[in-house]
Amino acid sequence: MRNSALGPPSAADINIASRLPGCPKATGRVAINELGAAAHQNGEHILKITVVLCTYNRCRSLANTLQSLSASELPDAVEWEVLVVDNNSDDRTRETIEHFCCKYVPHFRYLFERQQGKSHALNAGIREARGDIVAFTDDDVVVEPTWLHNLTTALESGQWVGAGGRILPEQGFLFPRWLAVDGQYSMGGVLALFDRGDKPGQLDWAPFGASMAFRREMFEKYGEFRTDLGPPPSALRGEDTEFGYRLMAAGERLWYEPSAIAYHCTPANRIRKEYFLGWWFGFGRASVQKWGRGANVLGIPRRYLTIVKIAASTLVTIVPLWVLALKPERRFFYKALIWRKAGEIYESYQQAQLTPS
Repeated sequence: MRNSALGPPSAADINIASRLPGCPKATGRVAINELGAAAHQNGEHILKITVVLCTYNRCRSLANTLQSLSASELPDAVEWEVLVVDNNSDDRTRETIEHFCCKYVPHFRYLFERQQGKSHALNAGIREARGDIVAFTDDDVVVEPTWLHNLTTALESGQWVGAGGRILPEQGFLFPRWLAVDGQYSMGGVLALFDRGDKPGQLDWAPFGASMAFRREMFEKYGEFRTDLGPPPSALRGEDTEFGYRLMAAGERLWYEPSAIAYHCTPANRIRKEYFLGWWFGFGRASVQKWGRGANVLGIPRRYLTIVKIAASTLVTIVPLWVLALKPERRFFYKALIWRKAGEIYESYQQAQLTPS
């Protein structure tokens, strides 16, 4: 196992790196990829992987993420890079990225995306990626050394077009009694946790953006991430799962790899009931955005009929479960579902107002 980047560094890469503060001179940089160059000469297939990591004003947690990625272990026949997309940060994000660009030339590259919004940054990273496979993680995640290799291995043959890895809470974190992060009443998804068990296999859930990968041609075939979803400035999230479900709806197959492990940071200010309820309200709104608008029914905007249907089903099915639940995690789970339905009703009303009569 070794670290191999995407081809020998170009003259531009070397010149840029040599001008950054604290960077060693470019002499000998090409030697980093001698094994890859030898493999090219021998006619061996070289798999190229780009990790796209978007960041905004999180220079401290970003440094931990990049440090974990720098320890990635991959076979000799794999060349990889980490493309860090700075989405208009005004803290020390650029200096943090440049430190890794200098230290690990040419494994790390810096890209600035001025247009605010995670989806804009993700799409800019996809367009600049050099890999046959494009993987994604977040700036508040720490990955295991084998994460990238395990996440992408199933995509080499083309049998699987995408993959999702296991996202666990940071080790030693304790959750309150009202919050379940596994089992039937789990709300780990709010904290970007993704754990489908120990067995690998085909996914029936879209993977999360902190640990997922796709063959590059999927973006050419099905388009990029939707820019009306994803923070900031939009309050509507789900740009990552929307893309996964888009592929699944088209009949594409996604793989779940539990050995591709990433640990997601859980800030204390998110372990509040208000945060979770707000998240579910936004999730409900985003769900309606994904549905799109239907045709009017007898001159009545379809969204008005949807509001009646959602309200009735919530009152009949979810509210009684909330009222009768005794265990705190179960009671809060159903309360959160009510907030989700409230978000669906709110967004359905907004969409109805926009529907031509």
